[in-house]
Amino acid sequence: MTRTVRAKAPAKVNLQLTVGARREDGYHPLVSVFQAVDLWESVIATPRTDGRITLTVDVPAGSPVDAAAVPVDGTNLAWRAAEELAAAYGIADGVDLRIRKGIPVAGGMAGGSADAAAALVACAEAWDIGATRADLDRIGARLGADVPFSLHGHTAVGLGRGDELTPAMTHGSFHWVFATQSRGLSTPEVYAEFDRRLDAGEQALSDLEVDSGVMTALMAGDPVALGNCMINDLEPAALSLMPRLERVLDEAEAAEACAALVSGSGPTVAALARSRQHALAIAAHLKAARVADAVLTAAGPASGTVLVQD
Repeated sequence: MTRTVRAKAPAKVNLQLTVGARREDGYHPLVSVFQAVDLWESVIATPRTDGRITLTVDVPAGSPVDAAAVPVDGTNLAWRAAEELAAAYGIADGVDLRIRKGIPVAGGMAGGSADAAAALVACAEAWDIGATRADLDRIGARLGADVPFSLHGHTAVGLGRGDELTPAMTHGSFHWVFATQSRGLSTPEVYAEFDRRLDAGEQALSDLEVDSGVMTALMAGDPVALGNCMINDLEPAALSLMPRLERVLDEAEAAEACAALVSGSGPTVAALARSRQHALAIAAHLKAARVADAVLTAAGPASGTVLVQD
């Protein structure tokens, strides 16, 4: 009997993203503090017997996500996740994958990584291969540095490429506003601009250390203290490539956000609020200012990738 399985994986925001100089292998060493937030990607997996993989993408009515920007071939991380999992376990069956988008595309919130994580969990269950989370972590790390965090969720410190994870203690919930843009930013282009800025002396390297203030604020559940410590070394590069983001940051400050910064490689701007009510007020202000193509609210920390019963 064909078994259809659905899994969902969360978006992420970087509370700290400290980036080192590019290594000889092309990667940058990172110190990242991730928090998962309750914006979700869902992947539905239905096995097929002919060994083929198919992929379709759904976008809920009214969603700001652009489905046309999502590849539906072997370049999609969900597709690659299914391929890697099948190869690792000698699975001859194929799978139909259906992605339901809920995270901005190319927005610096790890939507592609969430797709990969959800596909790994859904396919592992649909094919009944008995993979452990440690097994999926190893496969996920080959797909992208953010995939292991998408599997685990909550709040964590990431070292190396960001995939060497240690859970971080938190207290309470943190409330976020995300101002998204219809045009994304390419992560490789942002890193290339970061490298250019370093070479030109326009930006200095930060110390590759976890900010103790971030850890203290998380344990205290204090959004104001957390806002005082948040940093993203990629933000100047993202602003250089998309100067309009400066106004988004200015308007978030005008709305008295605890902090606002570019999320990951951008162009989404994340504003931290004092409470859910404050988040709704910031969102209303940003919508009225018309500085973003869509404005979303969310809370964290959220769980990692989980199976969903329909």
